Amino acid sequence: FVLVSIVALLIAYFIIHRVFVHRRTFNGTTKLYGKTVIVTGGNTGIGKATAAAMATRGARVILACRSKQRAEEAVGDLIQETGNDGIIFMQLDLASLKSVRAFAENFLKSESRLDLLINNAALASPGYTEDGLGMILGVNHIGPFLLTDLLLDRLKECAPSRVVNVSSCGHDLGTIDFDCITTHKRLALGSSDADLFKAYTHSKLCNVLFTHELAKRLKGTSVTCYSLHPGSVRSELGRDINEWHTRIIKAFVSKLGATDTVSGAQTTLYCALQEDIEHLSGRYFSDCQLVQVKPEARDDGISKKLWEISEKLSGMA
Repeated sequence: FVLVSIVALLIAYFIIHRVFVHRRTFNGTTKLYGKTVIVTGGNTGIGKATAAAMATRGARVILACRSKQRAEEAVGDLIQETGNDGIIFMQLDLASLKSVRAFAENFLKSESRLDLLINNAALASPGYTEDGLGMILGVNHIGPFLLTDLLLDRLKECAPSRVVNVSSCGHDLGTIDFDCITTHKRLALGSSDADLFKAYTHSKLCNVLFTHELAKRLKGTSVTCYSLHPGSVRSELGRDINEWHTRIIKAFVSKLGATDTVSGAQTTLYCALQEDIEHLSGRYFSDCQLVQVKPEARDDGISKKLWEISEKLSGMA
């Protein structure tokens, strides 16, 4: 039954949006010499492809990752691939608010600029963070929320600058249960793979709402922000879901035309580098173009309430 539920959700996920092939590419020629970019989860998948594109354009790139070994291997790969030796690893575990604060402190002490913050890392794992948050809520929303807040002053100092939040068209299947968040510090109850998938879609809605509210709070600062759907991409997102289920999901997604991570990074690059989209701050993009989100995802009251709860859960309030 669990497997049937997952497949049914995936069918809805893809059919509703017709995300069979990622067609558009970002063709901008923006150079980033003298600029600094943070990419969370930059050691693998879309994050690594994004980091490579930034480094190729001359940026100093910070891979903000949990695994030191995997990140350092990625740094070596990227330097060899791009010829840019300005790529470094900094420890960041989004499942630990202490780690998020330590990363921000270390970054602000050692780096003088921040021009692009790309909140790319995400997971679909069970369990809780060390702060008692549901793992998906903590890593996919609260961690990036706190990280962004701690780095906002530096982004403002280096403006014009941008924040890019990698969401998913799965946010259309998500909803925000504030009672569940405040009572259980989770986005959804249950621990089955189907429950994890639902919690993941809720977290992606959080990303869109966070971006919507952040844009309102950044008016007049020359810091802009965007959320996006990267396309159906073969990545390690489901690595913590039951292995057999993951194999079936990967096979199913591949039949629907899942793209490679370089193609999957194109909308991230568009939101980070496309010229003359500052007036679209707070909006959502897919396939390198503006997409209208459902009413719940752009509701001022919901986004404000989510922000206030997120402040409390992250220890900001």
